[in-house]
Amino acid sequence: MNNFNRLIFILPFFILQMDAFASSAKSISLDNTLRTLIPADEPGCSVGVFENGNALIKNGYGLANAELNVAMSDHNVHRMASVSKQFTAMAVRLLADEGKIDLNKDISTYVTNLPMYGTKVSIESIIGHTAGMGDYDLISTYDYPDDFKAEKGALNLKAVSGHPFRIGNEDYLSVSEFHDVVKTLPLILPPETEWRYSNMGYIILAILVEEVSGLTLREYADKHIFKPLEMNNTFFADDANELVNNRAYGYTKDNDGNYINNMTNLFVVGDGGLHTNISDMQKWDAQFYAPKLGKNPTAFIQAFMQPNSSLAVNPVNENETHYANGQFISNSENGLVVHHSGGWLGARIIYRRYPDRQFMNLVMCSNTSIDDRKIADAIDKWYFGE
Repeated sequence: MNNFNRLIFILPFFILQMDAFASSAKSISLDNTLRTLIPADEPGCSVGVFENGNALIKNGYGLANAELNVAMSDHNVHRMASVSKQFTAMAVRLLADEGKIDLNKDISTYVTNLPMYGTKVSIESIIGHTAGMGDYDLISTYDYPDDFKAEKGALNLKAVSGHPFRIGNEDYLSVSEFHDVVKTLPLILPPETEWRYSNMGYIILAILVEEVSGLTLREYADKHIFKPLEMNNTFFADDANELVNNRAYGYTKDNDGNYINNMTNLFVVGDGGLHTNISDMQKWDAQFYAPKLGKNPTAFIQAFMQPNSSLAVNPVNENETHYANGQFISNSENGLVVHHSGGWLGARIIYRRYPDRQFMNLVMCSNTSIDDRKIADAIDKWYFGE
């Protein structure tokens, strides 16, 4: 082989190596930024950054367990808070795909012992937060400002000691007891008049799955979503006493700036409760480009990406955001973005998907005192080169 032919032969490999080096160097710069934003000796985050299914960053930063000084990793399982809603919506739409429910029918067609709302409340409107349903303040006003006025019909539950019921990590209701409470809540708005975020609506959707399928949301999602997608570390956690392998423990800072445990005893699912890790979330992300669920997966995922209502989340904003099955859909300076965040005791989560670039930005923090949005924004800035 002469020198010219040898050069032609090795040139493509040299170019590939240079591209790989440049990509690696760029990822190292992001890794350094993340280490600055997430201290190694404090409760931290698992971060997954993917492009076209390839990991640019897949790592843990900080601690997964501060008591035992265990470092966070990409394998840690996090509570996903309201990012769970898209999985609940998926379960409901799969029931419709099976022909077991009609999304346009009144919720009382399928769920027993609901109040007489006096108007039709469609399943579709509940998924899209336009059903006029309320939120946790309908149950208790604990930790709300003294001048907070609850909506008409609020229960204002009290603990045995007489104070407002503390939802989450102090006072306690079982899942079935909580379901019974949620079933009594009134509407706070006429349906289809305004977009209003409602965790209670998504708990009703979990009850819907259970009463129609005969399976809990955990069981139904495992059979029809997680197993088909091989999401082997993902589940709806509906048992406060179970052991969770590789759990990232939750923390927050007290008024003196010291870290304390911040775990919940509320294991109602639907509005939240999903537990997962980076690898499984990448499998979830990938199925939006190579769908596997539903009778006709391509048509099914296209329908899943359509807004549940023409009512905008932010109608006074020029750049309108709409809600589609547990996902916010917006036009951003970086193109179309599908996103949802979640915050609960011991959890701060941000999941952003940029379909035009098949780019995934996932920040899962088990420290509610950390600025997860600053982290996610830094990733976007790094990737899009702002």
